[in-house]
Amino acid sequence: MSNDDVAVLQHGDKRLELPVTPATEGNSGYGIAALMKTTGNTTLDPGFTNTASCRSAITYIDGDAGILRYRGYPIDQLAEQSNFLEVAWLVIKGELPTSAELKDFTDKILAQREIDPEVKNLFKAFPRDTHPMAILSAGIMVLESYNQDAVAVRDEQQVEEATVRLMAQVPTLAAYIFRYVTNQDFIEVDPKLGYVENFLHMCFGDAVDEKQVKAMDTLLVLHAEHEQNCSTSTVRLVGSADTNVFASIAAGVNALWGPRHGGANQAVLEMLSAIHESDNDTATFMEKVKNKEDGVKLMGFGHRVYKNYDPRAAIVKKHTDEILADTDNELLDIAKGLEEVALNDDYFKSRKLYPNVDFYTGLIYAAFGFPMNYFTVLFALGRLPGWIAQWREMMVDPDNKIGRPRQVYIGETERDYAKKD
Repeated sequence: MSNDDVAVLQHGDKRLELPVTPATEGNSGYGIAALMKTTGNTTLDPGFTNTASCRSAITYIDGDAGILRYRGYPIDQLAEQSNFLEVAWLVIKGELPTSAELKDFTDKILAQREIDPEVKNLFKAFPRDTHPMAILSAGIMVLESYNQDAVAVRDEQQVEEATVRLMAQVPTLAAYIFRYVTNQDFIEVDPKLGYVENFLHMCFGDAVDEKQVKAMDTLLVLHAEHEQNCSTSTVRLVGSADTNVFASIAAGVNALWGPRHGGANQAVLEMLSAIHESDNDTATFMEKVKNKEDGVKLMGFGHRVYKNYDPRAAIVKKHTDEILADTDNELLDIAKGLEEVALNDDYFKSRKLYPNVDFYTGLIYAAFGFPMNYFTVLFALGRLPGWIAQWREMMVDPDNKIGRPRQVYIGETERDYAKKD
């Protein structure tokens, strides 16, 4: 083994060679499997920000350069030239489908969109003001119970069947959730409509505008995968116990529900609304951000991964302009004003506070008629193929082990039990 293939960790008189797993692009990984056995110690990495939990061939991100690729394909090319079901196949299978493969995949999904009528009884257990993500997580577990012939984790045919049924039935469940929390009667699947068009029809009932279908399809593409984020890592961690894909994805939904993960676009819309209702113009608001005034937060700018312009943000902005072109939308005007300040002010440029994908998505969702607390459900619909792909990749990884992070214990040492007075 050459010097380029290993790194050396030295602590006191203990020396450990760490084999290097090379990446095709980006960061290579130091293998620390023998660390505790050799040294008696572990690494400490809160948030796992420096720890690779797996090897993956699905998504590549270069945050400094503003690059996002699914299976090697740049996100802007996919958003412009592909569609969501083709991207779902790509993410899950690893290659773009042939015309025949895509037709077969699409036909199977469209044929299985209806869910058992008894599933509707689920909604009776929830008050109307329940957060939609709570119902979505529970609903996916109910779908699991009606798909018992597709839950074996080592049966290739059942995994394929579960993949199709999740892609088919989760949007139907999500549309029922929308109608329920907005106190409207359910609308059933229209077999004549395509994947995205049917979902929007089940939500709103009216004839769906072609621009809206394209915008929603593109938003799903942009959210389809994003490497080892909180919800994806949750899907993998839960799945590492040989938990079936339905239950693993339900866990991912709960992780995505957290406002630090999936709730950013709602926070943006709340910020824009607060600015609109105040006496501030965009320049005044941004000055308050720079001065770190109490209670003033800039939402939708910057990203934990991207230290450049989020490559998805420019694509979303284009669709925002198209969807809202014929409307007098004051929140859009405020959003554009904030972006203009940020892109031209050294304070924001030096801190790389560029708009991210969440900055404009909330405006589109609101223009469609979705309530703010439903936005994260739409995020989950987009992320569904990524979660499935990550779960499937993990299940066939020969190095897969049940997740069991270590800790550095900082509590009391041994002490004897004695009752207190």
